Order: sequence, then C-alpha cells, then structure tokens
Amino acid sequence: MSNMLPACRRVTGPLARQTVALARHASTSTKEKFRVLVIGAGSGGLTVANQIYNRFKAAGKPLNAGDVVVLDAADYHYYQPGWTLAGAGLGSKTDFRRPLASLFPPHITHIAENVKSFYPESSSVTTTSGRTISYDSLVVAAGLKTNWDGIAGLPQALADPSSGVSSIYSYDTCDKVWHDVDALRSGNAIFTQPAGIIKCAGAPQKIMWMAWDRYQKSGRGNNIKIDFMTGMPSMFSVKKYSDALNALRIERGIGAEFQHNLVSIDVANRKATFKKDDGSTVDRDFTLLHVAPPMGPLDFIKGSPIADPVGWVEVDQATLRHVKPEFGNIFALGDCSSLPTSKTVAAITSQAPVLTENLFSVMDTGKVSNAKYDGYTSCPLLTGYGELMLAEFKYGLVPKESFANYLGDQTKRRRIFYHFKKDLFPWVYWSRMVDGKWFGPSGPFRPKFV
Repeated sequence: MSNMLPACRRVTGPLARQTVALARHASTSTKEKFRVLVIGAGSGGLTVANQIYNRFKAAGKPLNAGDVVVLDAADYHYYQPGWTLAGAGLGSKTDFRRPLASLFPPHITHIAENVKSFYPESSSVTTTSGRTISYDSLVVAAGLKTNWDGIAGLPQALADPSSGVSSIYSYDTCDKVWHDVDALRSGNAIFTQPAGIIKCAGAPQKIMWMAWDRYQKSGRGNNIKIDFMTGMPSMFSVKKYSDALNALRIERGIGAEFQHNLVSIDVANRKATFKKDDGSTVDRDFTLLHVAPPMGPLDFIKGSPIADPVGWVEVDQATLRHVKPEFGNIFALGDCSSLPTSKTVAAITSQAPVLTENLFSVMDTGKVSNAKYDGYTSCPLLTGYGELMLAEFKYGLVPKESFANYLGDQTKRRRIFYHFKKDLFPWVYWSRMVDGKWFGPSGPFRPKFV
C-alpha cells in the first residue's frame, strides 16, 4: 500500500480536501458493498480508481459517487522516485509526499483501513478491524514488502546516525543518504543491490552514480573508492543498457562484484558480509554503505486464494485479469502483481489504462476487451548531475524507446532526460497521474481503446 513505501469539482487547498475526504469516509462507513473495490492507495491504486470512474462516465454509464472505494490506512502518499532525488541532494523528502486523504476527489470513497483476508468465492474481503466489505469487481494495487530484517544488523545500522549506512528505499532514511554521501571525505563507499525482485531495479546504482559525480565535482574523487556489490549477474537486466552501464563503470573506475548478496552488517567493525553465488561469504570494509534491502510479496497476499505460489497476485500478463476463471472479477497491477516486468511507476502508467478498459468491459459485457499490456516499463537512470540514461523496455527485455526517433539511441546520457526525472516527472505525477489523467508513453492523450 502507500505507507512507507507519496472531472468533478475539487475542494481547494490540501487541508480543506483532507477534511472533506475524512467527512466522506465517516458518511459512507456503513456501506458494505461497492461496485469497484481498490486495495491500496499508492501509485497504482489512485491512478486506476480515477481512471475506472472516468471510463464509465465517458461511456455514458456513469457510476454513482461512492461506487468506487479505496482501502488504505496510510496517513501519507509518497512519490517514491523522489526518494532518489532527496538522496542525491536534489530536493527535500517532504517535497515527495502528500496527506493521503487530500488526494481523493469527492466521487471516490476512501476507507482508512487495511485488508486482512481475501474471500474471492464470495467477492469480499475482511479488514484488520474485522469489517467485511463486498464488491462487484476487485483491483489489488497493494505494493510489495520491504524486508529490512532480511539483512542482519540493517535496522540497527539505519537507526544509528553515525553508522555510515543508509538507504533510499524509505521516506525515513532517504535524507540520511544525502547526509552520509555529502559528509564522506575519504574511504570505501559500497553500494549494494540484492538478488531477486525489488522496486525500480536501477535505483541502487542511480545513487551510486550521483555520489561518484558529487565526489568528482568536489575534488574528493581520488580519496574515495566506490564499489557496486550486486546479487544480480550484470549491471542491468536489459543487455543493451547493461553493456553501456558496465562500460561507464569501467571508464569511471568503479569496482563491481556480481552475484554477491549482502547478508549482514557489522557497524562496530565497519564490515559488510556478502554471500557469493557458490555459497561462500566474503567480508568487505566500508566507510559508507548504501543498502537496497531485499523485497517480496506482502504477508496478507502471500498464501491467499488470489496469490501464485510465490505470493504475487496471479494475473494474465496481457489483460491484468486474474488467471483463474472463477476469479474473473479480480484484477491487479503494479508491485503486488505477477506481471513479469520491472516494478516501477512508469510500468503502472501503461498498466492502468489496460486494466481499466478490461475491467470496464468485463463489468459491461462479461468479456475482456482487446486492450493488452506489452510489459512496457522505464528506468530513468541518473548517471550524474545534469545527465541521465533513459532505459525503456517491454516484455522479453526488449528496448521500447519513446525518443529514439527524435534524439537517437537512448543509451546516450542526456541533460533533457535528467530534467525529465528531476522536474517533469514529479510535476506530471502530482498534477496528472494520481488524478488518472496520465497514460504513460501516450502522455496526456487517452488511449484508443478508452
């Protein structure tokens, strides 16, 4: 969900909007059956809730105010890509959060509770308070779990302001990244990435590139040794970008160890222990350690009837509808889904319109439409202040570049892409995406199938 992890008339001002949203929750709290129930008010949940309401309205079959409900008990909504910017000293972390209640328009109901259990056979869920809520259609957009305890000593190291250990993967710790990076004058700076699925798999090296550039520009480059220690077999999953990034790493004198997974941290002795692919371990001394923690499915989804054996919501990779026919009124998108693509905000921008159209079609005709998701996702890879490599690809790890015909090969690092990441994307997110008015590579234009 959105925690820890940023057509109708709107109320002016965040405080006024929050007050209205809370009053609306109180006035609708006795309603137990909804047309569309959305689990999670993160990037996927807010986007798709608004798009679904707008889709029915555009078809001349408008839903009633309150027919679409979103369950999420978080106090704040976070623009998580902004945590990398905060970690690089390019903004305050408070720039990248809003009170969650302030983001709901009057026609979308918000219930500030979380889900405990799914009962798809009766089209209902129970909340952590014991409340039962029924639905005609269910959209699961709950995110994933960050396993801070998956690395021995990590929680304690993050809580210690003098540990030299930080992470851009939470609102609470992303500002510590910039503090540690900027304060370092000499020593060993290690940046880690775990094996397996994580949010925005390029982020662990984005902050590394920014630190490298900071040290070069401030005259500290010769005094600080930087290494990238990753549990993955290469710099990036898509070979084209991986080759370019590895060449850049070598050019900049950054060391790397692949298939090395961080398993424990000893702050007292400034040692990080890594497990190699062959099962052996190796210790590395650090002065600064940036950690990307392991991640996985949320506990309340794992083992539920709607999950696959790993714990992701099991949906068709093209339609985003549940693969089991008996659960045909269930859809999922984003980090909690089984979609075999990178888990990024950019992926959600392309997933949401497809899910919306197919959900509308199922509710209207009983069948999915011809809308299909091709796996599109994007990773804006910061490589320094004023430059960025824009990786875009689809299923099969095949590049799908939006600007190549105009600007050329997107492995070339460009200033315009840097300003996309730093300035344009956050503005688009808050002003268009969370309102359901942004459609990924097609920009502000409504897809043909909507």
